[in-house]
This record gives sequence, structure tokens and C-alpha cells, in this order.
Amino acid sequence: MRKVLTVFLVLLLLPAIALADLEVHFLDVGQGDCAVVLCDGEAMVIDGGPRASAGMVYRYIRETLGLRHIDYVISTHPHVDHVYGLSSVLNAAPADLLLSPVREWDSKAFEYVLKYAAKQGTPLAVPAVSDTLRLGGAVVTVLHCWPEAVSESRTNDASIVLRIDYGKTSFLFTGDAEDWSEYMMLDAGANLKADVLKVSHHGSSTASTKPFLEAVQPSWAVISVGKNNEYGHPHRQVLERLEKIGAKTLRTDELGTIAFRSDGDRLQVLN
Repeated sequence: MRKVLTVFLVLLLLPAIALADLEVHFLDVGQGDCAVVLCDGEAMVIDGGPRASAGMVYRYIRETLGLRHIDYVISTHPHVDHVYGLSSVLNAAPADLLLSPVREWDSKAFEYVLKYAAKQGTPLAVPAVSDTLRLGGAVVTVLHCWPEAVSESRTNDASIVLRIDYGKTSFLFTGDAEDWSEYMMLDAGANLKADVLKVSHHGSSTASTKPFLEAVQPSWAVISVGKNNEYGHPHRQVLERLEKIGAKTLRTDELGTIAFRSDGDRLQVLN
């Protein structure tokens, strides 16, 4: 266990926190990813979206949600459509901990994130598989983080994959992890079953393999994707696979920001 995480993981030794409500907001950032998780007065932000949505992300965190403090900021991987808006996140509210699969990356967007984190005294940690964090009454588990993938030109597969359990309900956040990562998690016997799946890589056919989706068996699948994007996301094959396993697909390009609430027993879509 990495040293910088230890202080946070001590929380797991405390008595269980009485469940209030968990909210998960999948922000409409266009062709990119950004989600905010709220639980018992604590907050986690997963990715920050691309440059074009940075202002919106700031306003959503600062004004719509009224956050003045963030417990965890997660950079699933350093591609610009996920990391650029994290500077806005850190400008909106100081954070206790920044998690990333890499400590450096050759881009201005990532440099800005490191700059604001350093300015606030926010430590950066590279998590390991099975690391666990407490967010109020929710338990957040790292199912995948493969920093070595970057040196193999598979940066998407470096993505931090997180499972969030809150009572009987669960969410799975996949970053842009592709088929290679999915098979790694399957081979490792990871607990993938989840009620809500944040579909990897904006619905690209490079991810969401049939065995992976069958292991997750989500009731809802959320795709964060830009309207009329140049990549053709989400790909038809992925939509068909999701339909085949019975998942209800919700897309930000069609619905805008998508929010869920859980009382620990039931999930409610707030849109």
C-alpha cells in the first residue's frame, strides 16, 4: 500500500457510517469524461473533460453543486479529453488527494493539473489494484491501474478502473480502458458486477467486449460522448452488445448531464 494513501485508508477501520444518499453526476462535457460522486457530505471527481467544457465543469462544481472541498480527484489517464478540465476542478475547490496512473506526462493540460495540485499541497498517488478508499458511506475500490501500459503505447489501458459500492447498489467507472484491460480484470477474478456501468472509451468498439459486459451485467449503461463526433462514437457493435445483455443505455449527447441517486437499496435516475 502506498504511503500517501495510508491516512485515507485508516478510515476503513472506523465504524460503518449510517447511509444517507449517494449521488453520481455524469456531466455533459461533449467528447470526454467527467463525473462527480457525492456521499455524506464528501465528494470525488473522476476526470475533468476536454478544454471546451472546462468553464462548464468549474460552474457545475462551484455553483450547481456548491462544492468548496473535494476529497478525491481521479485522473483515470492523461489524455486531454479526460484531464484538461481537472485544472478547473482544482480551481473550483481544493482537493485532499489526486490519483493518477502517471506522475508526469508531456502535455500542457497535465502540467497545469500538477501545478494547481502542488499549489494547494494536494499529494499525487499512483494507486494499486485492490486499494480502497472511503467516501462517506461508500467504498471505492481500484480494480485496475496499469501504469506500464503507457510505455507500451497503450495509454488507454493505463486507466484507473473504479468500483463504487453503496449499500446494495454499485457503479463501475472504466475510464478509457480497452479490451486488453478488460481481459486482465476478468482473468484476475475482479468483482465486476455493477448496477451502473460508465461505458469505456465513449462507446468505442475497442472496449466493452462481450465477456466483460456479461460479467458486469449492468441495469444502466452511461455513455459520455459528444454529438456528431468525428470518431463515430458510440459504435453500433457496443450499442448492440449492451442491448443484448438488457442494459438501458443513457447517452450524454442525447440527454445532457445524467444523474443517479442511491439510498443504498434502490437507484433512481434524476433526469
